[in-house]
Amino acid sequence: MENLKHCKMRISKKNETYLQITNISSSESAELSDFFTFEVPGFKFMPAYRNRVWDGKIRLFSPASGEIYVGLLPYIKKWSNDNGIRYEIEEGVEEKREMARSVVQGFIRTLKPRARGKSLKIRDYQLDAVHHALARNRCLLLSPTASGKSLIIYSIVRYFQMSEMTTLILVPTTSLVEQMYKDFNDYGWSSETYCQRIYQGHDKKITKPVVISTWQSIYKLPKSYFRKFDCVIGDEAHLFKAKSLTSIMTKLHQCKYRYGLTGTLDDTQTHRLVLEGLFGAVKDVVSTKELIDKKTLANLRIKCILLKHPSKREKLTYQEELNYLVTNDKRNLFLTNLLKHLNGNTLCLFQLVEKHGKVLYDKMKERENVFFIYGKTDTTEREEIRHIVDGAKNSTIIASYGVFSTGVNIRNINNIVLASPSKSKIRVLQSIGRGLRTSKNKDSVIVFDIGDDMSYRERKNFTLNHFAERINIYNQQQFNYEISNYKLNKLKLPITTT
Repeated sequence: MENLKHCKMRISKKNETYLQITNISSSESAELSDFFTFEVPGFKFMPAYRNRVWDGKIRLFSPASGEIYVGLLPYIKKWSNDNGIRYEIEEGVEEKREMARSVVQGFIRTLKPRARGKSLKIRDYQLDAVHHALARNRCLLLSPTASGKSLIIYSIVRYFQMSEMTTLILVPTTSLVEQMYKDFNDYGWSSETYCQRIYQGHDKKITKPVVISTWQSIYKLPKSYFRKFDCVIGDEAHLFKAKSLTSIMTKLHQCKYRYGLTGTLDDTQTHRLVLEGLFGAVKDVVSTKELIDKKTLANLRIKCILLKHPSKREKLTYQEELNYLVTNDKRNLFLTNLLKHLNGNTLCLFQLVEKHGKVLYDKMKERENVFFIYGKTDTTEREEIRHIVDGAKNSTIIASYGVFSTGVNIRNINNIVLASPSKSKIRVLQSIGRGLRTSKNKDSVIVFDIGDDMSYRERKNFTLNHFAERINIYNQQQFNYEISNYKLNKLKLPITTT
């Protein structure tokens, strides 16, 4: 194979999921494989690694088959240029359509989208996002929570529906299926006529031009099921690194048009490359700070409350530390007193259902308009609560991160309490995004970020380090925040919340 060294590497399209690289020497193939091999963050804690059935690495290029995701073509070209490797790209691999922005603008005007009974004017950045998508076959749109991603998705969907193509929209939760179905209807379209919902209890047979489904409902279906789809749209695309989601994307061999939308990417190269491989190159649409400055989103204040616990001389594992925090009576009393003294509608987010969420709810449930939502809460009940809170003036939702940190749209949230520690950039920004939508009665939101200091001398505890990482996120995003320190054993309640 080494006699290919002076030939051009050939890049062709095997199907709409994979490129195939041929005419490449074994040494160059090994180098390319190394370039696209990454350690998965936290792999040492994963069962497959601990059981020695996996080495903790993800490989995006297969030397044996020559296959690599189509969306990684820009990285292949850069690698080749950097290493002086000549290449040729088969015709049809790089596709881009000529489409004027004014044409896209005119098309969206013909849709006459509406919101809450009034004509809806698409914002410039939304128009730019739709134009960018329709001018190419695939892309990953990075647009923050509450920036109006559903209107961007709706515009793309209508374009392909008018072109008599079938579109699959993948969302992570049943609530988001219902929310998107309702949003499309609110924009002035007939969701009942054109859209089909798929999740537990709904028929999976494709009968309408637009299918809105949770990925959990269809990822086990055979490749033949996915042949009918011409376009796939992945909402909350940051979740698509999951194996079951990538299996759906790789089954869509004939699906030419692929668009991912997300409010956040984490800072790992692995995460970004997997998503770009599946959908296409990232396009930054707009930032949260820009939208706050333009008053498109609510003004954000973050009150960081650092609770000083008695120092722990013994070193706890992360799970031991988390268990100590969520079962700490004084900390839970502090949280419930905080919730009781906040004005307006409050969303309190927790991580552990039995050990923490239910404990907080039991301390609050005697009050009026207090709701508890977690993974087993029925979709219909979630929608009813969402509707009640949107019309309420003083209510509290105690909800799990898993259900409420992603995608759920409640305009009328005045306060968010992050009751459980997290260092995930995606989870933190998605959670804050729950409160950034404006309404006629609301133009600001306060986020209460609870940190815990149990450090002993120079040794900092896990969740204190996580708190520091959240502060770094706020600095990166240019958010306004302040830090207050309290000794938990001497804390006088209520604390100042204004």
